[in-house]
Amino acid sequence: MHRDVKTGNYVNRDLSWVEFNRRVLQEAQDPTTPLLERMRFLGIVASNLDEFVSVRVAETKEKIKAGFTQKDFTGYTPSGLYRRLIKRTGTMVAEQYKTYRELIRLLAKKGVNFQEYTDLNMTQQRAMDQYFHEIIFPVLTPMAIDQSRPFPLVHNKSVYLSVMLQKEEEQEGEPFLAIVQVPSNIPRVIQVPLRANSKKKTFILIEDLIKHHIHTLFSGYVPLAVQEFRVTRNADLFINEEEAEDLIEAIEKELRRRRRGAPVRLEVCTDFRPDALLELQEEFDIQDPVYEIDGPLDLSFLAGFVDSLEGFTHLKYSPVQPVYPLEFLPRESHFELLRKRDVLVHHPYESFEPVTDFIVEASEDPRVMAIKMTLYRVNGDSRLIPALAHAAESGKQVTVVVELKARFDEERNIAWARTLEKAGCHVVYGLVGLKTHAKIILVVRREQNGLRRYVHVGTGNYNESTAKVYTDVGLFTSNPIIGEDASELFNEITGYSGPKALQAFRVAPDGMKDELFALIRREAEHALKGRPSRIIAKINSLSHQDMIDELYLASQAGVQIDLIVRGVCCLRPGVEGLSENIRVISIVDRFLEHSRLFYFENSGNPDVYLSSADWMTRNLKRRIELMCPVFDPELKKMLVDILNLSLMDNVKARELMPGGNYVFVQNEKPPLRSQTEAMGIIPWKPAEWSAIT
Repeated sequence: MHRDVKTGNYVNRDLSWVEFNRRVLQEAQDPTTPLLERMRFLGIVASNLDEFVSVRVAETKEKIKAGFTQKDFTGYTPSGLYRRLIKRTGTMVAEQYKTYRELIRLLAKKGVNFQEYTDLNMTQQRAMDQYFHEIIFPVLTPMAIDQSRPFPLVHNKSVYLSVMLQKEEEQEGEPFLAIVQVPSNIPRVIQVPLRANSKKKTFILIEDLIKHHIHTLFSGYVPLAVQEFRVTRNADLFINEEEAEDLIEAIEKELRRRRRGAPVRLEVCTDFRPDALLELQEEFDIQDPVYEIDGPLDLSFLAGFVDSLEGFTHLKYSPVQPVYPLEFLPRESHFELLRKRDVLVHHPYESFEPVTDFIVEASEDPRVMAIKMTLYRVNGDSRLIPALAHAAESGKQVTVVVELKARFDEERNIAWARTLEKAGCHVVYGLVGLKTHAKIILVVRREQNGLRRYVHVGTGNYNESTAKVYTDVGLFTSNPIIGEDASELFNEITGYSGPKALQAFRVAPDGMKDELFALIRREAEHALKGRPSRIIAKINSLSHQDMIDELYLASQAGVQIDLIVRGVCCLRPGVEGLSENIRVISIVDRFLEHSRLFYFENSGNPDVYLSSADWMTRNLKRRIELMCPVFDPELKKMLVDILNLSLMDNVKARELMPGGNYVFVQNEKPPLRSQTEAMGIIPWKPAEWSAIT
């Protein structure tokens, strides 16, 4: 039951997300960030905005279409929120392209030039002509639009050319419209041969090359206007799991339908021909807004361009080589080590390899009887999949919970599921109506004194690629209490076993929320009785209203609350009489802050947890999430050190103000950039951690 709290005491979730993406844009605008990394951040801004529009803005439009007029708990109706979102995202797009033009100018000074076809010399133009005719032309498909050829399917988020044509023999008369898709399977950025004795690199965008040669696709017609456009569609899947006879088939059907999702956003280049624009608006049923873009459509290509550009490493971050955790050196058996002690691993400062090695060792160890794990997002060349397949083929019991509904990874996960099934693994798709977001591995091994369970619990996905750029924490343990809870959790997911009283774990949606509320209330009780109390939570998002209300009450009881929330935060900190004891910061830096860590002071006997769950409604009510305590005092201190290091950041940390805006943290202390400090003190050196924190 909600407390009597005014709607003005909450920040709207979607507007808070826009503020988060603005913080990412700030990294692209920061002159102290290496130039090519600024380009990468600009590409991330574009990708983020695409996903936001295709999911969150699309959902708001659907509510308006369905006639919803009720206000959400932050005080917005769908129509009111939509207007505000369009205004703010429009402002962001303008800033985004202003930044793009500035970065292109700075890159040119460093010897990386983006040019148009007409700026090239004759030799370069001939080379580009040859490239067009040999590589691009055979792939292009001109699509005319007339009575016999209706408007073709325009693919989601693809760049197209709108071509207005006139017959050569006709000087007047109504023009014809055709469209051409810019191929996505050819590099968007093409390197142009160097001028003689030049050390610079020159690039041209594929759409510019196609535009210059567009006449080769329409013989007998004169192109009047050739202009880029792009459509973003509703990307949400609508799956009735209870009625679906085969979940994979149902999801594959929805993925095909996603390609025809309702258009949500139309982007066009500047000075778009009015009659062509009108035809596009009628076809896509989009009247307002139409985003007029002064620059290349879809800047998400920049991240890939930065990765492919050779010879300019001085314009990137210095490479980081994750350290293989000292505890596992000289790469002794995981099982032998974990019988002696628990181990905590902090990615990306420490390598993800121990997690992969754990599965590989388990797959090859003749004493291992069973391996169970959850897979949410897995990289394309993962070593985990072959290891699991090998384990199953060797006769071990291998159970893999594959989340088929991981947004935008559905097709890849379906492919993994089929590969694992062919190898003999038991593949489970979780519980009806719930996404399995928990990150856990359970290995059951036959030993001298009977069976022993070994467990890995993490805050991030089992993905070797993202583990290099996401900050996450993983716990290895053979603690029997955690092992028993792990078995119970998998039994609940894979069988008909109902929720049981777990000893250590707290699992959403059945008990995690209530446990978190109890822990927050316990801190409030300590504060009221004058005992030590404090809450520190590091999460990606905070949007659950009841959770926010509990934090407000704890603040009013005198609990000091520090929240490190990278993205969405609907709580307003620092409001007198409501939340004056709450501080919220967000760190946006080189690595994506992804770990979920919780600290409760408990009158000097602190409880520390790592978790897969953010404090959002979907995590606490509609997903299988896991919260695991850390028992080892040394490992507890390590997690507290990680939290304190984040709280001390005064370079890349922004503080949330009561009005919902963020400002860079400023204080008189020496500059401290938490991610840079963490790189310098990994592997774990307790003395150095203590000196800093």
